[in-house]
Amino acid sequence: MPTASWMHLSRRRFMHRLGLAGLALVFPALRSFASQKSSAASSSPPSSARPAVRNRAPLAASAFSFLPLGSIRPAGWLKAQLRTQANGLSGHLDETWADVGPTSGWLGGKGESWERGPYFLDGLVPLAWLLDDARLKAKAQKFIDWTLEHQAPSGIIGPASNDDWWPRIVMLKVLTQYQELTGDARVIPVMDKYFRYQLGELPTRPLRDWGRFRWQDELLSVVWLYNRTGASYLLDLAHLLRKQGYDWMSQYDNFQYTQRITRDYLKLDEGNGLKDLALATHGVNNGQAVKTGAVWSQVSGLESDRHAALKMISELNTYHGLPNGMFSCDEHLAGLDPSQGSELCTVVEYMFSLEHALAISGDASLGDRLEQLAFNALPGTLTDDMWAHQYNQEPNQVECSLHRKPWTTDGPESGLYGLEPNFGCCTANFGQGWPKFANSLFMLSGEQDTPGNDGLAAAVYAPCEVHALVRGTHVHIVEETGYPFRGEVRLIVNPASEVAFPLRLRIPAWASGASIRVNGTLQPAPQPGSFARIERTWKAGDRVEFVFPMAPRVSRWFRGSIAIERGPLVFSFAIGQDWVKLRDRGMTADWQVFPTTAWNYALNIDAAVPARSIAVTEMEVGEAPFTARHAPVRLTVKARKVDAWRAEDGAADPLPQSPVTADAPEETIVLVPYAGAKLRITAFPQCKS
Repeated sequence: MPTASWMHLSRRRFMHRLGLAGLALVFPALRSFASQKSSAASSSPPSSARPAVRNRAPLAASAFSFLPLGSIRPAGWLKAQLRTQANGLSGHLDETWADVGPTSGWLGGKGESWERGPYFLDGLVPLAWLLDDARLKAKAQKFIDWTLEHQAPSGIIGPASNDDWWPRIVMLKVLTQYQELTGDARVIPVMDKYFRYQLGELPTRPLRDWGRFRWQDELLSVVWLYNRTGASYLLDLAHLLRKQGYDWMSQYDNFQYTQRITRDYLKLDEGNGLKDLALATHGVNNGQAVKTGAVWSQVSGLESDRHAALKMISELNTYHGLPNGMFSCDEHLAGLDPSQGSELCTVVEYMFSLEHALAISGDASLGDRLEQLAFNALPGTLTDDMWAHQYNQEPNQVECSLHRKPWTTDGPESGLYGLEPNFGCCTANFGQGWPKFANSLFMLSGEQDTPGNDGLAAAVYAPCEVHALVRGTHVHIVEETGYPFRGEVRLIVNPASEVAFPLRLRIPAWASGASIRVNGTLQPAPQPGSFARIERTWKAGDRVEFVFPMAPRVSRWFRGSIAIERGPLVFSFAIGQDWVKLRDRGMTADWQVFPTTAWNYALNIDAAVPARSIAVTEMEVGEAPFTARHAPVRLTVKARKVDAWRAEDGAADPLPQSPVTADAPEETIVLVPYAGAKLRITAFPQCKS
């Protein structure tokens, strides 16, 4: 793919004028894994840690609780990803895109007044405070201040020109994050007044359209405020939202959308885009819906609700699952063919749903799925410098051009890399993915009815440091790791004074043979697909070291095809690329990408014992590990071309049924992590033995 040195010349001149040192900040120099470790360990801790806020009775207790925002600081490659995002489109969007610019309705202007301002802030606020970036904080503060200072006497917030409940649901999420990060005393009274207003309005102006299908996202904010004020009317509001909201649990108890959903099926050309059928099969709505049962279980107290996400994920994976961890949705549920796409908004909303479902249920498998999305689908749909993104990505993506095929309901620009291909919702919304993932790495464990029984849980893995209040003691943990590219993780535990508490470690389902050592002493073998528990009195300098074996493995997909996985990473064949600029778009541009090499390979491997036929090469884990150029892991495999497997209108034809007969000469090909291959094959036919 093009590098920043020529991909965005107008942006480079702009950045130079701002004194940002041009390309050096877009692609920082690589540092070694060792320096990543030292940067985390040398970071000075805050003077105190804050207690987590747990569910207040009568809400049901959650398995885990999120640590207060700001408790987790990214390090190593994760911090570099966030900095690249800040230096890219997320950090400059208001400077180049009018929808979140100075005329935004969320700044009192006459511009876009619906979801895009709140979407922009939903990623910008956690990004700005994670990086402690004064420039980004100032950008966010303008929107926050206008919202807090212009509440109507009735209690409604936001632009007066638009009274839709949906964009306010997003802004409420923004305000909860901002209040946790800053302690701004204005937030809780504004939210309280708004919710009282809404409780009075909903009986005559009920939820509709997007808000009706996304009510669970508002319930998060209602629960957040109830846990801080205890105002009983909030429970009444929670029940009213549930009553007026779409019944997602019933949809998945009897899941009927098992086929590719088409325009004709939905009758979209007859104006049915906001009818229940279209909204129930809409990809983003389903991604957001995955958390519905878990979030509602805090009110209902039902175990069936608490674990409803597992049923939803199973149905989506069975009928629409793709090897990058996503389900197809371009724009609606689209079946199992890996040439179908997934919308970027769905990726980040699915991640957000998994983070909350994991916290509430404590189910380790949700962490596995979350890592799949974060380490494959999320970076796989962004350019390396995060100045352009796709609306839809495909696991088998052989061309990104102005073709309508293969999308079910989207337009021909959906696969382009650019500013706002197809529709601008993802432009504003994708920024929440990495920051919210970073804020979910560690959680507080322990039940509500035993407040002195706190512990910590490592929910997902990436380099970071944590400051948490556990049983009244400030505990500082440094996580040193090259994960997901390496299987070794080290935690250095530094409590302010000796303190006993359980430390839970998520053991991925694929991590057979994992081992844990505490200060060099081997612990009992952990069970894959669970949380291992280490109960001890912790002292400053204690070290927990664990290893997840990362042997390559094979998974089965559409028409018997195979995908190669290692740890949480999915691997792809990187097709040669020719990037052709379609148009300049302010500080960025829209790009088509055309293949320059053959891609129609079948793998000649032993799927039963993949280690025999897959060679693994490891390189340094640097600050740009999701790029092809700096991929820390490469797999070498034998393959043969399948001449009959071709492309039409820029999309790979359906995979031939495996196993296939391939008479072409055997070749050696290299696979890289999914995100590094912007044109790629991820699901391969398998050669006959």
